[in-house]
Amino acid sequence: MFDTTIAINKIAFSIGPIMVHWYGIIIAIGVLLAVMLSIKEGNKRGLDEENIYDFLLWALPISIVCARIYYVVFQWPYYSLHPEMIYRIWDGGIAIYGGLIGAAIVLIIFCYKRNLSAWEFLDIIAPTVIMAQGIGRWGNFINQEAHGSATTLNFLQNTLHLPQFIIHQMNINGVYYQPTFLYESVWDLLGFVLLISLRHRKSLFKRGEIFLTYVMWYSCGRFFIEGMRTDSLMLGPLRVSQWLSFILFFGALILFIIRRYHNNEPWYLDKNAINK
Repeated sequence: MFDTTIAINKIAFSIGPIMVHWYGIIIAIGVLLAVMLSIKEGNKRGLDEENIYDFLLWALPISIVCARIYYVVFQWPYYSLHPEMIYRIWDGGIAIYGGLIGAAIVLIIFCYKRNLSAWEFLDIIAPTVIMAQGIGRWGNFINQEAHGSATTLNFLQNTLHLPQFIIHQMNINGVYYQPTFLYESVWDLLGFVLLISLRHRKSLFKRGEIFLTYVMWYSCGRFFIEGMRTDSLMLGPLRVSQWLSFILFFGALILFIIRRYHNNEPWYLDKNAINK
C-alpha cells in the first residue's frame, strides 16, 4: 500500500550542493526526443541538421525565459510580494504559451537570416513540439501542480481507473485532485501520433498546414482542460489561457483556409519546399 501522506520527492538526486529536480529531467527528455525526431524528419525534407541545432541554441533559453516571464506576469499578485521566488524556475511555474511565443519569434528571425521557409521549418518540428509538451506535463505531476479541482478517491480509482502511483501523487495535503496534467499529456501525445501518421500522405498537407493543425489541436484541448484547472488567472468569464486558446484556434483555422484556397503553396512533401 502507498502512504498517501508522502509525495514523490521533487529532487531526483544531488551532486554535492547541486540538486537535480525531476521537473528539469523530464523537460530535458522531452526536448532531446523532439530534437532527435526533428533531425530525422529534417533529413527527409532537405533541412540540414545544423540548422536545427543552431535554432535550438537560441530558442531553448529564450523560450524558457519567456515561459517564466509569462507565468510571473499573470501571477504577479504573488510574485510582487515574493520577488525572491521569481528566478526559482526549478520549483515549477513556466507557461507553455509563453515558451511557444518566444520560440516562434526566434524561429521567424532565424529562418529569415538563413533564407529558410519558416512554415516548412514549423511543419517539421510541430509534431515533436506537441510530443515534448505531453512529456513535460509529467513534470507538473511530480511538482503536484497544474491539477484540477478536488475530487474523490472513488472517482480516480473506479471512474478513471488510474494506476496507484498517479492517485498517490494526486493526494495533496489529504485532498484528491483532478489530474488535469494527465488529460493534457494524453491529448498532446494523441496529437503527436495523429500528425506523424498523416504528414507523409501525399496531397494531404500543404506547406504550413501541419503546423496550423498542431495549433488547432493543441489550443482546442487546452481550452477545455484549462477550464478544469484551479491555478489559472481569470480574465472576465474565462481564464487567460482559454482566451489565448480561442484566439489561436480560430486564427489558425482562418489561416489554414486562406492559405489552402488563396495561396499557391507547395505540398509539404514537395522537394525543396524548405527554401523560401
